[in-house]
Amino acid sequence: MKKFKGTGVAIVTPFKNDSSIDFAGLGNIINHVISGGVNYIVAMGTTGESATLTKDEKKAVVSYVVETVNNRVPVVIGIGGNNTQDVINTIRYANFTGVDGILSVAPYYNKPNQRGLFQHFKAIATCSPVPVIIYNVPGRTCSNISSDTCLELAHECENIVAVKEASGDLTQIMKIIKGKPENFIVISGDDMMTIPIVAAGGSGVISVLANAFPAQCSDLVNHLQKGNYKSARELHFRFIEMIELLFIEGNPAGIKAILNSMNLCQNYLRLPLVPVSRPIYTRIQKAVEELNKKN
Repeated sequence: MKKFKGTGVAIVTPFKNDSSIDFAGLGNIINHVISGGVNYIVAMGTTGESATLTKDEKKAVVSYVVETVNNRVPVVIGIGGNNTQDVINTIRYANFTGVDGILSVAPYYNKPNQRGLFQHFKAIATCSPVPVIIYNVPGRTCSNISSDTCLELAHECENIVAVKEASGDLTQIMKIIKGKPENFIVISGDDMMTIPIVAAGGSGVISVLANAFPAQCSDLVNHLQKGNYKSARELHFRFIEMIELLFIEGNPAGIKAILNSMNLCQNYLRLPLVPVSRPIYTRIQKAVEELNKKN
């Protein structure tokens, strides 16, 4: 699926100090990442704090994203959960105008076995009117989609077109790349793993860092796709400290602090998440200043 190759960005959901959604801030970020050359936008993912939004708020965010993007790049929306029927119902009643795909996370908390994971995603793919990207992130879900299960889904479910892989297991990821059908793509779900995954045959990244640095993240993937590994490494090494700061006190606390230091949105999260501590925020400010000097 060419729409989902290259650099995708898992956009944040900005909030105001009263915890309401800051749509102006969201618009700033959308225009910022598109101007920076990203290939597509992912809304309502983990980075978008979708777990703390009501159904009406999710609809409002998706509607605003679609309207603001205005067909400039493809849009993917997160629809997932650990109640398969509820996910199916959400898909059935969703408005997919202007939406190009679904990102659906592996069921969490229930800890299903591989057969349950296969049936869960098969049911979602069957009812979805748009292509499905499955999202494997065991560090959050305690549920790893094995390479065998991923490949079975890729070969048997035509509407499942990609996997966002954030297991950190390169052996597993390489097995998927080796055995996948030609029209199925493997996407890095971790900024730190973009180089090895794309070098092994992956198709790009769904990035958190690209919220703040879309041009550099896009350049990195473009270098990799052209085989310019030296240039890609140089870019990646420049951002290693920043990537670590993104996650040292949790996502999206890190990226929201960076965006706030760049005056793109306010530094508010919804509980149970909280902003980064003052020492980390100070480190982030210094890192942003250093990167700006180099750029």
